[in-house]
Amino acid sequence: MSVIAPFPIGRDRRAIATFDRRELNRILDLYGRMVAAGHWRDYSIRLSPDVAVFAAYRRHSERPEVRIEKRPELRLKQGAFALVSEHGAVLKRGHELANVLAPLERRLMRLVEE
Repeated sequence: MSVIAPFPIGRDRRAIATFDRRELNRILDLYGRMVAAGHWRDYSIRLSPDVAVFAAYRRHSERPEVRIEKRPELRLKQGAFALVSEHGAVLKRGHELANVLAPLERRLMRLVEE
């Protein structure tokens, strides 16, 4: 006979940091435009209790070029969202996702013009 594990209820379940639908739509819209411009080719999403990360890659075998992180515990301090470079430097941090994605939007505008 098989063993049935109980489904965690209420207090037993740890909350997982996630992107909501609006945030994910905004991120995937930017990702699609960067793919169309030929700049990005792959992405990954990592969800954990502390942080939700969207990582964009130039090629699938490299480190991510940028990471968009959401840390809910920082929402009252310096902002829940952060844009992190390939080397781990925080490029932009803030409360609004649109403001954090602004440097990538500007880069996209330059890519289209070239």
